[in-house]
Amino acid sequence: MTRYPKAGKGGEWKVKELQAIPADWKGDTISDGGGLSGEVRVKADGSISIRFKYAFRWNGKVAWHQCGTFPDTGIANIRAERDRARQKVAEGINPSDEKKADRIKKQAANEAVIAEAERKATENLTVADLFEEWIKDGVARQDGNAELKRSFGKNVMPAIGKKALRDLTEKDLLDVLRTLRARGLNRAVVILNNDMGQMLRWAEKRKPWRGLMIDGNPADLVEVEKLLDHDYQEQRDRVLSPDEIRELRDIFERMDHEYDALPAGQKYSGIRSLEKKAQLAIWVCLSTLCRIGELLKAEWHHVDLAKGTWFLPAENTKGHRGKRQDHHIFLSSFALRQLKELHTLTGTTSYLFPATNNTGHVDLKSISKRVGDRQVQFKNRNKPLAGRRHDNTLVLSNGTNGEWTPHDLRRTGATMMQELGVNLDIIDRCQNHLLGGAKVRRHYLHHDYAKEKAEAWRLLGERIEAILNAAIVIPIKRV
Repeated sequence: MTRYPKAGKGGEWKVKELQAIPADWKGDTISDGGGLSGEVRVKADGSISIRFKYAFRWNGKVAWHQCGTFPDTGIANIRAERDRARQKVAEGINPSDEKKADRIKKQAANEAVIAEAERKATENLTVADLFEEWIKDGVARQDGNAELKRSFGKNVMPAIGKKALRDLTEKDLLDVLRTLRARGLNRAVVILNNDMGQMLRWAEKRKPWRGLMIDGNPADLVEVEKLLDHDYQEQRDRVLSPDEIRELRDIFERMDHEYDALPAGQKYSGIRSLEKKAQLAIWVCLSTLCRIGELLKAEWHHVDLAKGTWFLPAENTKGHRGKRQDHHIFLSSFALRQLKELHTLTGTTSYLFPATNNTGHVDLKSISKRVGDRQVQFKNRNKPLAGRRHDNTLVLSNGTNGEWTPHDLRRTGATMMQELGVNLDIIDRCQNHLLGGAKVRRHYLHHDYAKEKAEAWRLLGERIEAILNAAIVIPIKRV
């Protein structure tokens, strides 16, 4: 129904008349003259509103131009919008199209402002921004990227984290590496250079990062070899001799005895030997060829002391994603004895080497650090690290053969197996190396070589026993 004001058809509604419109007029049309009409609406709360529009002819058809809604917009302003629209029509301009065009222009202007802000923000993305994105989407290390976060947080972010990626240069990367090199950490320099290179190569292939590297990847210009010691070797070849193995045992025994013999009041300042758990870890690594990290992650429910076996699930072994494999170790009498002694120390916990608070295993670098802290003549340290040892009590052969690490024990044990005539393929299997060969052969041939591996470990264990029980070890004569 179309309704008119008291002034009659063609007249204008007064404000008080509009305010008095009842709810039962919902859906009715209010005629205000001059082509202006409004639709009565009732909101959920019962309040009345009237949406006005102006009718005009355009291209032979009736068109509508929205003029506003009363009472949010005053009726005078609504009529003024009608008059403005009427003038536009007289000028040959569709007022609704003009309004739409203005809206589009404003939106385009807003989008341009936003795009410019985003462009500037992208231009100023920093090395820290890249690292955060790379850690989230570009890399997935076995430790959940914990070591990457630690390394970059300590060595990279303080130096260049806030630097805009577009301004990053070869010199910036070299400065980071030189700072690390000044501490005598050749291997750490190599690792960090590789990690920074991996991150930047990832960025090169992806937006928005590649647009910020218009001058190329600065990592490609770094010649890390020039930062390292002349005698540095990327691949370690340190193997402990029989005399050194025996010397190591003697060091443990002597230091344990000397510390135990100290009067109660002097023990605090006395020199402690490597703790018993760490000593046992060294002998287990030597006699099983396991990696120190694999041992420190091991759980007692994977060790069967009665059967003399130790199972390493694939997730605890080293290797690339999808290429790690389960590993079964058959313990020699020597290795079994070490684990039984360890069981007396930690057998009530889940892990062979539990953390202090028993919430998991110890830090995987803990024993390597302890061994290194007792060979400081090979370190570039001006003073002891906080809470760490600082002596040369574990230096072997007076240091003539260089520093030794827990990982060298794995190489030493494998070399001893080779000297004992063990087939190289079996040694690889004892080390849990992923063997090559034709894919078809690997897929169909599933003999586990358990007997051959058990024999290899037995021979190794007996060899270690012979070394430790003899004053002079006669070299093995190969037939």
